[in-house]
Order: sequence, then C-alpha cells, then structure tokens
Amino acid sequence: MSVVTEDLEPLTFVFKDDGLVPNNPMPFLVYKQAIDVANDHPEKTIEDLFGANNWGDMWRNGIYDYLHYHATVHEALGVARGNARVQFGGERGKEIDVAAGDVAILPAGTGHRCLSASSDFSVVGAYPPGPKMQITRPTPENHRKALKTIPQVKLPKTDPVRGETGPLLRLWKRAD
Repeated sequence: MSVVTEDLEPLTFVFKDDGLVPNNPMPFLVYKQAIDVANDHPEKTIEDLFGANNWGDMWRNGIYDYLHYHATVHEALGVARGNARVQFGGERGKEIDVAAGDVAILPAGTGHRCLSASSDFSVVGAYPPGPKMQITRPTPENHRKALKTIPQVKLPKTDPVRGETGPLLRLWKRAD
C-alpha cells in the first residue's frame, strides 16, 4: 500500500463563489505527504492508488498557469515529483505549497492555477467515474452555466487516497 498512514486526515478549505469562479460549498481537500513516492516510478505509484480507488481518466503533466476550473467533474491532483505554489479558489482563494507525495482533491468548480513550480514538478490528475473533464475559464457566461452544472455532479463513491472509508465521503455532503 502506498498511503503513508491509514488514518491520515486532509486539510480542508471552503472557497466562496467570487462572481467569476463558482468554487463549491463542499471543502477542497489537501492530503500532505499522503503517498510514499520515494521510488523510481512515482507517477505509476499514484496512478495505481487512484486506480485502485476507482478514480481514472488519468493524465501526467503539471498544473496550468492560468486560472481555470472544471464545472462537470471533481478532480484529484497527486504530486509525483518536485513542488509548486498553487492558487486554489480563484483570485481571492489561497496559495498553497504542494510537494511530492501530496494530493489535492478539488470539488467541481474549484478554481486553480500554478503560480510557480520546480523544474521537475510532475502531477497525476484523475477523476471519479462520470463526464470527461473540461477546462473552464472564469468568465461571466461560464460562471452562469457552471452554477447549473456543478450541483448535478455526482458525489464520488470513494476517496482517491483512502478508498471507500476515506474522509472525503463524510466531508463532502450535499445541502439537499
């Protein structure tokens, strides 16, 4: 198992809608040093963990340096190598330093962009079953559309780091 500790709890942040980036009333989660990536294939280590927890449609890259969000799907970002400063929650959000072994879990609508990164920065992105990821830029028209699609995004059945018993399942609740 590549999770560092089974009882690891994520940091939680709630970002308010700023008029352009809708964000989400469910908390943005950050697991610090969640995955042991001290090996020759850290991307595969993260992909295996995410896949075992039924998060797929994976990619390897960095994080875009322009502000964007995903209005139709939740996203997990596992840092395989290096470190970066990433702004989450839009212009009025929070700058967070992430490093190899960290995992950020963004509920649909959470704005994000990379502000700076080490030259070896590498991320694995993954999504729970559902619609394909689409990149949405913060505009008034996109914001209006996102306010309709975000509440329709299904809650994941598993936490990408801790599976069927992970904190995401108790932390992400819909206000019905």
